[in-house]
Amino acid sequence: MGRGLRAPEENGRCVNRYSHLPHNVVILSFEGPDRYSFVGGLGVRVTELAAALGRSGFSTNVFFIGDPDKPGIEPWTQNVRLYRWCQWISAYHPGGVYDGEGGKIADFSGSAPPYIVSEIVKPAHERGERVLVLAEDWQVVPATLHLHRALLEAGLRESATLVWNANNTYGFETIDWRALERAAIITGVSRYMKFELGLRDVQALVVPNGIPEELPESVDDAAVDVLKDALHGRKALLKVGRYDPDKRWLQAIDAVAEMRDAGVRVQLIVRGGKEAYGDLVFARARTRGLAIEDVTVPECSPHRLAGALEKTAADIVNLRSFLPNETLYALYGAVDAVLANSGKEPFGLVGLEVMACGGIPVCGSTGEDYARAFENAIVCDTGDPAELASYLRQLFDDKHLASRIRKRAAKTARRYAWPAVFELLDAKLAYQELT
Repeated sequence: MGRGLRAPEENGRCVNRYSHLPHNVVILSFEGPDRYSFVGGLGVRVTELAAALGRSGFSTNVFFIGDPDKPGIEPWTQNVRLYRWCQWISAYHPGGVYDGEGGKIADFSGSAPPYIVSEIVKPAHERGERVLVLAEDWQVVPATLHLHRALLEAGLRESATLVWNANNTYGFETIDWRALERAAIITGVSRYMKFELGLRDVQALVVPNGIPEELPESVDDAAVDVLKDALHGRKALLKVGRYDPDKRWLQAIDAVAEMRDAGVRVQLIVRGGKEAYGDLVFARARTRGLAIEDVTVPECSPHRLAGALEKTAADIVNLRSFLPNETLYALYGAVDAVLANSGKEPFGLVGLEVMACGGIPVCGSTGEDYARAFENAIVCDTGDPAELASYLRQLFDDKHLASRIRKRAAKTARRYAWPAVFELLDAKLAYQELT
């Protein structure tokens, strides 16, 4: 992964590694590591970001909308402390982090900033240290603005660096962009997000998502082999995600049908959500004459899933069970390609995870800055099923192409390990200090 990616540590603190990243970090986010708070890509980002910061020696404090039945403040992983905010509201809203969202935004923005100023920034200032605040997505913009004002009032504004990051365009219509620009450095997770921010006349720095540097080592090669054997030589595809038009599910269904009609034996394994759009997806599959089989695997280990896959010859296998990471990562490496072919993707973390796990991602062409067509990924420029089917058939027919893509994909993933992202953020904060 190039030059050393781990921060040197002394008594658990990072030393002489990142010249512009303060030792003390605060993360503001609605989603977080609790199941109550973990909904999608933001939950993955915040959870992995916090853990990686802690492993690199940063004293990290995560303020998020946590499980109301867990401790309000709790040590989590190395150097990381969780602050579960708005628990009194969450107790009345058992549906998860976004249940009662409006009240939580108001409470979070009103109560978290004064606490951060008095309990984290002020003590750091007295030690002669600074604090880096990383605020994630639109729900915490009011808290970011409040924190900026509270720091000014306390005479501590120079003791904190505020960064607000855009992971998606959700909620953009609610944001006072001029006030946010005065309060914080604005970043986006891809050039696509930089473009979306530019449409609002907002300049932004691009700091990509990262992946855990240990992710490639977490893949069990034996589990990959077991799943490959269970597929009986079929060309296998995997698609995991919400049932949403942006994910281009219909392109995937139609491409499988076109390949089936051309005599190519393909099996599509899907794991979707509970969204109503899923009914339309499966209706399209039935219209195209594709056989569908629902598969439930209790305690879905790689071996148990392999046993279930051996028994089905359906064109589409609809997994109805939770996929633990061990099984998901093994599947990434076992199938011929993973369909992350979104039409609108702010970053595309799944594609990067697939690369790290030895798989081949099929990406869209919006926020997936890391993807290079037919070099380290398959990239679809359109929603045309014929485009997807054509690229997949080329991949199936050329074993050397598939092998080259897997090798280059693995190298790409290593360049996006979190410590490498921290190096980039460090360099961009250095630029901000000059402006």
